Amino acid sequence: MDARVIQPNAPRILPPLNDLNRPFWTGGANGELLIMRCEQCRRWVHPPAPRCDACSGDLQPEPASGRGTLFTYTVNAQPFHPDVPPPYVIAIVELNEQTDLRLPANIVHCDPDALSCGMAVRVLFEPHGEIFVPVFEPDERSVA
Repeated sequence: MDARVIQPNAPRILPPLNDLNRPFWTGGANGELLIMRCEQCRRWVHPPAPRCDACSGDLQPEPASGRGTLFTYTVNAQPFHPDVPPPYVIAIVELNEQTDLRLPANIVHCDPDALSCGMAVRVLFEPHGEIFVPVFEPDERSVA
């Protein structure tokens, strides 16, 4: 994965870390998008869960490619926080590893008018202390 760490351009409400979600939120320190994967049936599971919802198998974090497609999105034009200027994009990204493996994320480095569902995207990480928030940018080098 050729994920990059980028400087945050706005404050974020950060999740409390626990044993279940820690790999997802901290994997970006090593440039890895860590998603839980079933040891039995090999299904990817997100959000992190204690067991596989398909077979009840044990889950372990594994690095995903960080590439996917823009499944759907909305452009927020209303100011939510004075330090977060609109517009900004709230999206659902479907990762290439598995149909239905979807993450909520922001899309960055793109004019919101240039977005389209199905476009290829790739992960970047914003560091916020121990937490590395996955965000996505358009990936012109990839066909999703």
